[in-house]
Amino acid sequence: MSDLPALIAAFTTLFVIIDPPGTTPLFLALTQGMTPAQRRIIAIRAIVISFALMIAFILIGEALLGFIGISMPAFRIAGGILLFLTALEMLFQKRQARREDNANEAAIEHQDDPSVFPLAMPLIVGPGAITTLILLAGEAKSFTDFASIIGVVAAVLICLLGFLFASNLVERALGKTGLNIVTRLLGMLLAALAIQFVLDGISQSFGIGL
Repeated sequence: MSDLPALIAAFTTLFVIIDPPGTTPLFLALTQGMTPAQRRIIAIRAIVISFALMIAFILIGEALLGFIGISMPAFRIAGGILLFLTALEMLFQKRQARREDNANEAAIEHQDDPSVFPLAMPLIVGPGAITTLILLAGEAKSFTDFASIIGVVAAVLICLLGFLFASNLVERALGKTGLNIVTRLLGMLLAALAIQFVLDGISQSFGIGL
């Protein structure tokens, strides 16, 4: 897990799942009417909370699966299928519409501070991110591997924080069409990664090379 290709794959998977370009307009909607300073505070708070939640899933996610009695190959296959469905939603724009609906509903209930809900969870640390983190942790063999995964999580969240800080600029630069194009490209990449998760799970289950 500490080799460069594996780290790049882990970073790409998490980046696609969290989808900073797609999260940015939702952040704008949730913080509508706030000053730039207030938006920065909420963005930082959401990132810190998300990081803490992700670390928790990295450290205890696999143990929780073992307690329930679910093997890693089985979870890998199920996780791959879940990620593939997420990719389909991104490709056909269903995911963004659903996230916007959830964000709008949450904004009505939490107008003062949306950093915990819905920003940190479920918009950032959603089912797809949780699945990915447990799968990545399942591949870790040493402390260095776990540290590498945590480093990847930190890198992705720093990228997201950069998007949130520059949300107004990003919105003007890409426009709605640009955001749609980026989301669809990320969806294609996620679909391929999801299939690889399924193939890895089948390979581990039956001891065959795929």
